[in-house]
Amino acid sequence: MTAAEQMLWLRLRRKQLKGLPFYRQKIIGRYIVDFYCPKAKLVVELDGGQHYSEAGKAKDGTREDALKEMGIKVLRFSDRDVFENMDGVMEGIWSCL
Repeated sequence: MTAAEQMLWLRLRRKQLKGLPFYRQKIIGRYIVDFYCPKAKLVVELDGGQHYSEAGKAKDGTREDALKEMGIKVLRFSDRDVFENMDGVMEGIWSCL
């Protein structure tokens, strides 16, 4: 896990949000997602620099479309969001649960 993923995992694990379980590095179909809450059908992805290139954006779009077809909502945050605005990240996740 990256440093940002480790920080977020400390806030998601052990059913800390609304008593719902999250899993990290979860396989869903052909993809491995950063964090997944099956009861809410919610994926949380943290994006580092490689996600902002044209190729990265295209790959993420394809992946997100596939997850949406499975009925899964995808939330994306940048690593920087986790480091600089953890409360905002947590509020975003909370509102989707």
